[in-house]
Amino acid sequence: MRKQSISTNKAPEAIGPYSQAIKVGNLIYTSGQLPIDPSTGELINDDIKKATAQSLENVKAILEEVNVSMDKVVKTLVFVKDLNDFTAVNEVYAEYFTQNYPARSCIEVAKLPKDARVEIEVIALAE
Repeated sequence: MRKQSISTNKAPEAIGPYSQAIKVGNLIYTSGQLPIDPSTGELINDDIKKATAQSLENVKAILEEVNVSMDKVVKTLVFVKDLNDFTAVNEVYAEYFTQNYPARSCIEVAKLPKDARVEIEVIALAE
């Protein structure tokens, strides 16, 4: 099976030695997406709902680069700096995943890159 790197300028560039996403077979694995606005390079950190939406928009842009929609996501991993943000994150998350929800883990972590409040990665089907 061949490994293919996926990249788009509609999501922030990787801030280290990794790809925005990798496709192997019919699966796409995105790297964790921080709430960075790709048009400005600015981290959105003042509002957890706006930050969550930006992280998900970045995931969506990466998937759209290979014509995959968010309804093809089978697993999400959400890292939050404060688990007290869980309800607010869920409110925004529910706007992106409305039925046949993907499996998900949500984990509170001590620190995220750039001191972000949220980071989201997904695994999606590419059919």
